[in-house]
Amino acid sequence: MITGCQTIKDKTDAIVEKENEKLSKYISKPASVLQMDLGKPDEDFKNAKGNFELIYNTKKYGIPCERRFEINSDNIVIGFISNGCF
Repeated sequence: MITGCQTIKDKTDAIVEKENEKLSKYISKPASVLQMDLGKPDEDFKNAKGNFELIYNTKKYGIPCERRFEINSDNIVIGFISNGCF
């Protein structure tokens, strides 16, 4: 049973790594590049640090996926968070 759990963890880790690799390509790029690829965000707002956040929501197999990108005052992507995406 421990082997089965490790296999699932390994597969999950690989999926997360692939997702992070995919989204990392937007770091240090203009927000316009992000929006050309992903389209108009579902939400956007200014966060407590004064940076914009662009949020993209999707569903796969009924599981919600949220990708959140932080954009600085120079309109450059400086970070992202991905939740529930695979």
